[in-house]
Amino acid sequence: MDTIYIKDLEVFANHGVYPEENKLGQKFVISADLSVDVRMAGLTDELEYSVNYGEVSHTIQDFLQKHTFKLIEAAAEGLAAELFCRYPLIRALRLEIQKPWAPVGLPLRTVSVEIRRSRHTVYIALGSNMGDKMAYLKEAVEKLSKLPGSSVKKVSDFIRTEPYGVTEQDEFLNGVLEMETLLTPQELLAQLHRIEAEANRERILRWGPRTLDLDILLYDQEVIDTEELHIPHIDLQNRDFVLVPLSQIAPWVRHPVLNRTIEQLRRELDG
Repeated sequence: MDTIYIKDLEVFANHGVYPEENKLGQKFVISADLSVDVRMAGLTDELEYSVNYGEVSHTIQDFLQKHTFKLIEAAAEGLAAELFCRYPLIRALRLEIQKPWAPVGLPLRTVSVEIRRSRHTVYIALGSNMGDKMAYLKEAVEKLSKLPGSSVKKVSDFIRTEPYGVTEQDEFLNGVLEMETLLTPQELLAQLHRIEAEANRERILRWGPRTLDLDILLYDQEVIDTEELHIPHIDLQNRDFVLVPLSQIAPWVRHPVLNRTIEQLRRELDG
């Protein structure tokens, strides 16, 4: 990925823990490294294929002057979200906010906070086998599309499948969607649990009936194993109700542990 650099942009703004900082204001120095694919811009000499660094610089100034934060950590987080929202070609960024001569009671040149943020591609499985199954799934897609810093890119067909694990229950309606998000895996998991709870999901019996089931299948090429979160999703390669819709929207995506594409895994499961 290519990079556009904005270095040492000076902005006078009002951020700080102390009331006088918010009232009087001071100079802040901002640097941003923007990861953007500028290949087409280089070949065509057209700005529409890149990001206007002058416009970005004004966006940085406007955001920091229109908002007041106690912490430069919060200012950096908010500014990063604003840049991702306004400029969809930015895939990742490094953002540093310096606060020269911060009032710490000691002589110093500057303090600063640096953050790195990026867009993530996530695949989420959806399932329901209680009540109005289609309505539950469609509502989940709508709520996922409205998560902060997120957008739904593709949704598979919803397919009817036999129950997995506990077989004495109604058939499921299953699907998979692809989304892009700024949320971390843990933040996303919390949002999925919230959406399930709003659909009156009850966790009584493992693999039992449920109004709505949302699972993170893949998060970029991350491998995560914690007490509450496993990515890639456990047993993904043995679940046709996941592989069939996932192969419909992302057959080329590679399982980060098994090193085989989703389409290969689906064919292997079919025998």
